[in-house]
Amino acid sequence: MLRYLTAGESHGPALTAIVEGFPSGVAIDKTFIDRELERRQGGYGRGKRQKLETDRVIIDSGTFHGVSTGAPITLRLINNDAKLERLAEPASPRGGHIDLAGSINYQTGIRQVLERASARETALRVAVGALARLLLRAVGIEVFGYVSELGGIAAPPLSRDLSVRDASPVYTLNPEADLAIVAAIDAAQKAGDTLGGVVEAVVTGCPMGLGSHVQYDRKLDARLAAAVMSIQAIKAVEIGLGVEAARRPGSKVMDPIQFDPDHAEDDRRFGFRRPTNNAGGIEGGTSNGEPIVVRAFKKPISTLAARGPSVNMATKSPTPASYERSDVCAVPAASVIVENVVAFEIASALVEKYVGTSLEAVQAALAAIHTLNRQHLASWGEGRASG
Repeated sequence: MLRYLTAGESHGPALTAIVEGFPSGVAIDKTFIDRELERRQGGYGRGKRQKLETDRVIIDSGTFHGVSTGAPITLRLINNDAKLERLAEPASPRGGHIDLAGSINYQTGIRQVLERASARETALRVAVGALARLLLRAVGIEVFGYVSELGGIAAPPLSRDLSVRDASPVYTLNPEADLAIVAAIDAAQKAGDTLGGVVEAVVTGCPMGLGSHVQYDRKLDARLAAAVMSIQAIKAVEIGLGVEAARRPGSKVMDPIQFDPDHAEDDRRFGFRRPTNNAGGIEGGTSNGEPIVVRAFKKPISTLAARGPSVNMATKSPTPASYERSDVCAVPAASVIVENVVAFEIASALVEKYVGTSLEAVQAALAAIHTLNRQHLASWGEGRASG
């Protein structure tokens, strides 16, 4: 079982994650993990905090000469802006944050709650997801994310060229939309407001059969949705066509199935083809070999420079909400976070299906099951009832 826990506060000394169940034999590319952390800190509209932090992962356990050993892997990020014990208690909770409900739930001040609930924690989840991607790459699975809408401005992908995304100030695949989006972020900043948006993550190379239809908690789409919804400020998740499927007749939603008799032996779709991918690569809770498409909707950050109305916790009298240093827009960063959270869930499902304590064991199991499935398809109809 591949899983992880995170610990740490936004302005505490460090953030720590422990990853358990990661197979041995995977080369750990620290440069790749650091690059993903750097991408999370980028994107137009970020605040001053990102200039203070220079996230570089420290790997404290679970590797030997740069290769995973199968033991728990400890990832640590140092907070340059560590000052937790010196920070004042906010006088009034911010609407849209955990401030009020969390302080009542744990019988603490607001500071103790908001420091742990901060999206700073997502830096660890990016590091964990980047680690998982090193495993996925070793078995031919890739994950990429991008911004498809920001501040109500649509940015449908014009290509799948990641150099286009990486050159975009807001991480879109649509340079034509970038200027309008940057202008919208500038206008929001001037007004003391914030912007949200929509991000997508796409998984390619995924074999058929990750997840399962037999129990609710084994369904791959359910696991992905839960993982993505757990990201701070994400308010909705779609797989494939998503909510649009509810507005169409079935004939415009189902994906026809075709067959290519000349497919290669290593084809993970076994020759089956779909001219559309409305299901987003998952049917009945199971990957079907098509690209997996996950879409996440991020609300605008609730910390406003203009400060919304609130209540003083001591006097219970009306007062503007407290202000914590924040971003005008973190949607580009959210695309990196979603991309890596999705990657971890795919890696977890992979390790679960192709049970193995080492990369070689996972690769061997993947190859063996592929062969079994080819034999299963070749013998279709033998001894089976018709219909």
